[in-house]
Formats: sequence, structure tokens, C-alpha cells
Amino acid sequence: MKKLVLSLAILSATFVWAQKKEIANAVKAVDSGDLTTANSEISKAEAIFGEKTYLLEPSVLEQYYYAKGLSLIKAGKNIEGAEYLAKINNLGSQAIFTGKDAEKNKVYFVGKEAADKYGNGISLKQEKYTPSLSEKVRSNVNTLLQKASTEATKEYGAKNYDKAGEKFSETYYLLKAGGEDNKTYLYYSGVAYAQTKDNKNKAAEILSSLIKSNYTGEETIYTAKNAKTGQVETLDKQAFDLYKKTSDYSDFKTEKTPSKQEELYEITASLLFEEQKYDEAGRIAEEGLKKYPKNQSLAQVQSNSYYKSGKTEEFVKNLKAKIATNPNDKESLYNLGVMLSKDPSKQEETEATFKKLVDIDPKFPNALNNLVFAIIGEDDAAITQYRDLKKAGKIDEANKILEQRRARFQKALPYAEKLYANDPNNKDTVALLKGMYMTTQNTAKYNEFKAKEAALK
Repeated sequence: MKKLVLSLAILSATFVWAQKKEIANAVKAVDSGDLTTANSEISKAEAIFGEKTYLLEPSVLEQYYYAKGLSLIKAGKNIEGAEYLAKINNLGSQAIFTGKDAEKNKVYFVGKEAADKYGNGISLKQEKYTPSLSEKVRSNVNTLLQKASTEATKEYGAKNYDKAGEKFSETYYLLKAGGEDNKTYLYYSGVAYAQTKDNKNKAAEILSSLIKSNYTGEETIYTAKNAKTGQVETLDKQAFDLYKKTSDYSDFKTEKTPSKQEELYEITASLLFEEQKYDEAGRIAEEGLKKYPKNQSLAQVQSNSYYKSGKTEEFVKNLKAKIATNPNDKESLYNLGVMLSKDPSKQEETEATFKKLVDIDPKFPNALNNLVFAIIGEDDAAITQYRDLKKAGKIDEANKILEQRRARFQKALPYAEKLYANDPNNKDTVALLKGMYMTTQNTAKYNEFKAKEAALK
């Protein structure tokens, strides 16, 4: 008997038919409340197409999202379920790119991003799809939406920020499932999570997604005066336009709320830094500074992120740019001095940086101390060089090294004395001055500070 071989096209058609049947069964089951059958049919379909949802034609994909979303919601997983239901709106709002892959399977990419990602090398045609289950979705989520919104506000007021973040997210996705993409609720969710102890990573993830979507938080407020009551009322856009045609309202006004984008960049960059995601924090800060170049919080996060991620060149360059913009930026001057001090070849620049800081604020923490050591330089290296030259019989050269060392100590001495004047009982400062007076051959002062050191001990 001759062996029969099915073509790929016939196999593909069989799989497509199986998926359609199982997803249709899942829709019927979830509508009737039979979650066991719904989940079973969904699992069968998913086992066939896996993550390749682009193999499902839009009408079947819509049914899949509907069945999957409702089954999750009815199992108490409201956010996850609402996310699936919200994808139905994407089917109607984004273009559908269709074509055939290398195996001759019909493919349907929802949106240009998916088409570019998966459809490379495939000839695609752009189509439009109108969802048919939107009303059914809305009727299923309306009650849940009102409840989630009320709970979110209540939990936030009670400072239960974990629960508030969850409920604001749920409100957002339920709204989106019903056809309204109001990202302000997602923003509220991120702000709530930002105030928690253990869910700051969720906050950073949510707020980063808002930045990526170019969310500004600007809203238009519509108000008008009710002719009967004399009260000014806030209206939605549809009512506002409708009442303009009647005599029931007057004094129609629109007002735009301020943008939240700058604050959004600040919070997100700080959260990412706090979560030790330094590269991401630096990227967000840099992006924010392009739009808000005078924002000091973003500039600080950017600098600190460069430092923490080991990008020392970028860190130094960033500090210098900040000082150029604000010459009295004491913290940047201090950090720049510290970074420069790590390179012995930049001793003069280090000294000049700390000198500038001391001139601005002589009591800035550690500024005088760092200036003293910046002027002294690599003292251990100088002593070693002196000993090596003396041992080699090069007395003149050795004495020259000693004279140069003494001159550096003499130059640094006034700043060390200011350091002492600020804190005369600091043992380290007293010991430092005792050594400096010995090096500069000031015997009287050396004996004075030797006695002070003994008294402090």
C-alpha cells in the first residue's frame, strides 16, 4: 500500500481549524460560567500556536483574548485578565499586516512594531480590523471597574500603597479593556508603588513604560455654569459640546493641567538608582535632561549613576559640565576634586578644584582636609624617592626632593591651620599639624602640637 504524505499546507489548515474550534468552544464555556471547560479548550489551543499568536486571524485572536481574559477575571486575576481584554482594542486601533511566512502559513501582525519584529523578509499587506466583542467586554468589566477605582482611592488615602498600586493598575487595565486608554491611572499606580518598601521595582517598571509611551499627564478640564443652580460643574467633553448648543449652561471654559513629565523623569530615575539599576537610571536621567536641562535632581542622578556604573570618564565630564553651568555647585566641585585626586598626573587640577571649593565654602565637609592632601601630593612616593637618591649617593638631588616636599607642606599649612581652627579637638588634625610643623622645621609649633596630641590622648 502506498504511503500517504500530507502537504504542509494541508497540515497548516488542520491546525488552524483545530484552533478555531477550541477557541470558539472556550468562548461559549466562559460565557456560560464553565471555567473548567474554558481553561481546557484555551490550553489545547495554546499548545498548538504557543507564542505565535500572529498565526491566528484577527477574529480568532479576538475570541482568544476574550476567553483568556474573562477566564482569568472570573478566577480572581483581574489585572492579568484585563490586560488580555485590553488587547482587543489594539486589534481595532492598530493596522493589521498580513502575508505568508516561509512555510506558507498565513500571518497577521498587529501593529508595525510586531510586523518589523517578526515579519522581516515577508511581503505584507496592510489591513484594518473592527472588533466585534467590545460591547460584551464592557458589560463584563463595568462593575469591576467601579469597584477597583473606589478601592484604589480608599487604599491610597489610608496609605496602603501596595494595595493602592495594585488597584490603580487594575482600574487602568479594566478601563482599557472597555475602550479607554487613560494612563493617568497607571501613573497613580506607579506613584503608589514608589512609596512602598518592597515594590519600588514595580513602580520603576510602570513609570518607565509611561516615559516610553510619551505620557505627559496633561488633561483638559471642561467646566460650565449650570443655569438652574448657578454652580460651576465639571463636564466630560461630550456633555460640554452638547450643552454648548442649549441654554442650560453658560460660561464654558477649558483648562489644561500642567505636564507631569518632568516629575515622571525625576521619580523614575531616582527609583532605578535606588534599585541599583545604574545604567538604566543614567539613561533615563540623560533623556530627561535633554528636555529639562536645568533639573538638578536629574543631573545628580546622572552623575551618581555614571560613578556607580564605573563610567568615570563620563562622570568627570558630567561634573565639569555641571560646574560650567553653575560655578558654585559645591557638591560637584567636591566630587570632581575626589575623582581627579585618583590620578597623580592631575595634582594641579585637583588642588585648583578643592581651592575653589574652599574659597566658596571653607566649612564644606572634608574640603579643607582634601585640599591639604591635594597640595601635599603623593608624599610616600616623595619620601621613597628621597631615600633612593640618598642611598645612591645623589645627595644634591635628594636634598632638592626634600626642599620641594617642604615647600608643598608650607603651602598646605595655612589650610591645615584653618582645619584646626574649625575643630581644635580633632585628634587627626592635631597629629597632621604636628607632622607638618616638623617637616617645615617650626620647632616651637611642633612642640606645642606634640603636647596637644598628648593631652588629647
